[in-house]
Amino acid sequence: MLAPQGEGWEARAGMTVVLLLRNGEKAMKHKMHDDAMAELYSENQALAVEMLNGILEDGDQGELMIALRQMTKAFGGVSKVAAQAHLNPTQLYRTLSPDGNPAFSSLSAILKAMGMRLSVQSVSGGAKHV
Repeated sequence: MLAPQGEGWEARAGMTVVLLLRNGEKAMKHKMHDDAMAELYSENQALAVEMLNGILEDGDQGELMIALRQMTKAFGGVSKVAAQAHLNPTQLYRTLSPDGNPAFSSLSAILKAMGMRLSVQSVSGGAKHV
């Protein structure tokens, strides 16, 4: 529930706030939501894999960075994932920031630290070998 508060609106506990940005994109940011997703991913790695596959299929890098930040929390936090991926924590923060553009080697190392890896699948109706 949103309630008027001064000049703005106050979000009540337990809700996810969706903001419509000037460029028409939606931004969802709510710490409780991120915590809930991290808990789900830590309890069910298959869900994490399914989520990442869906995001990769859609090709939305922003969503990928959000999910990887949530999964980093689920799989032990920045320090632990960074150490296992052989990255320093600051580098991991930057890599997974909204403006992050991870190199293949970094993305592979991060996923490996979480017990996952990238793979390739054929797309039905894709290019045919001649």
